[in-house]
Amino acid sequence: MEHRIFGTSVSSVYPLYLTKVEKKGRTQDELDEVIRWLTGYDEGALKQQLADESTFADFFAEAHLNPNASLITGVVCGVRVQEIEDPLMQKIRYLDKLVDELARGKAMEKILRTA
Repeated sequence: MEHRIFGTSVSSVYPLYLTKVEKKGRTQDELDEVIRWLTGYDEGALKQQLADESTFADFFAEAHLNPNASLITGVVCGVRVQEIEDPLMQKIRYLDKLVDELARGKAMEKILRTA
């Protein structure tokens, strides 16, 4: 059985991500930077994905996941992201974890896993 989130459009969830980070004093540019870091999309490609109302399945199928994405660890919705077996669900939870870290005020260098 396929999870409902796989068929959900990223553009329908994006405003929720934005509200979450803006409530904590972060910006849309920071949110977009985090998404682009994870997915490999440039600014134009990200905007196009949102405009096309791509599903999470299509969004991540066309993405080039950052090689450091495996460094994203921790718990989202009570589940350790590094232990999620479904590859698509793991990518979605990676994104959720990055948004959570941004909203919690973590430094961008740490969120983007830079040395």
